[in-house]
Amino acid sequence: MGKIRVLFPYVEAGFGHIMPMRALEQTFRKKYGDKVEVISSEFYTETGDKHLAKYEQALARQVRMYNRAPFVGYVATGSCEFFGSTLSSFASMRFIGPVACSRGIKHMRELAPDVVINTHWAPHYYAKRIKPEPLTIMYCPDAQLNKLFEYQSDMVLISMPKGYEKAISKRRFNEDNLKLVPFLIRNEAFDITEDKKTLRRRLGLPEGNFTVLLVEGAYGIGKIEEMTKLLIKERLPITVISVCGKNKKLFERMQGFKAADEVTFRPYSFAENMLELHAASDVFCGKSGNMLAEATFYGNPSVVTHFANLIERNIADHYINTVGCAIKQFSVKKAAELIRSFAQDETLLEPYRQAARGYRTHFGSEEAADVIWERIVQNFPQLADAE
Repeated sequence: MGKIRVLFPYVEAGFGHIMPMRALEQTFRKKYGDKVEVISSEFYTETGDKHLAKYEQALARQVRMYNRAPFVGYVATGSCEFFGSTLSSFASMRFIGPVACSRGIKHMRELAPDVVINTHWAPHYYAKRIKPEPLTIMYCPDAQLNKLFEYQSDMVLISMPKGYEKAISKRRFNEDNLKLVPFLIRNEAFDITEDKKTLRRRLGLPEGNFTVLLVEGAYGIGKIEEMTKLLIKERLPITVISVCGKNKKLFERMQGFKAADEVTFRPYSFAENMLELHAASDVFCGKSGNMLAEATFYGNPSVVTHFANLIERNIADHYINTVGCAIKQFSVKKAAELIRSFAQDETLLEPYRQAARGYRTHFGSEEAADVIWERIVQNFPQLADAE
């Protein structure tokens, strides 16, 4: 008998699913890759099938649309809650891309996995439709399980205590098939150990300036342009870092912005050094999402300027009310005033900083990799002899 095949299929629907998957795969491969065959899959693009590629593009378009029109995002996620897991999954797969669904099942069958580990619900749906059916494990990167993540699975992992408690109260979950694990932040986050001044010096930023990081997710859609315009006109010694992501037109516009003499302004397109920018900053400002986790990891408070849907509202609620390191302020003008008050008196930030620093132990991928391995060994006891 050959090695057990463990599949990690990647999906781009924003980057909040890709980053946790990469962290988990890296750690799992490092710890257990000699005992099983680890397969990394760019599921929707590696075959060249245009229907699969278009379906992934449709998922990314939905994310962008929700950010442009949050009402649509609330309707979409609210509909999932109303119709439930089975109907919502069926509609998301069979109605949006019926051909892609059949091609996805076909490709999953071709990959012939014994175990499928997902951070997005779509490949999981295909895995449940092949024979022999693989062991299915899902990690939900959100604060609570939305209905698409509640679809039948052998085990689900989640990182937020409130989401765990809500899910465990339902009949389909118990202590065996639902696990609370630390948030799967990028493994590289632990490698940045320099203090803020040292990082700023290396990044060519003023060491002593109060530093604000503005980001609106991977697609740069939200209030970042308005916030940037207000902050760079402040007559204060501050640094404003605006990351536009894949929004090339926004980046081009920002390159023409003129800042006040006291302000250092640094616009970025898609920043490969995002973790360094977080670590070098004093406060994060932008939309809700898993970017809040990275800011929190480095002990930085967050000012949340909008939610694109119920999922993002729940994520923000976690950092605002459970962790206590974030503030909700949807008014761009008031958010800028808040940033100004922090720049003038950093002691106002201290309670939020302490809350963020106190949550640092809730990050990392090793525990999740170990929990998954235990479940795999349970299903394939012959692996116990290989340990």
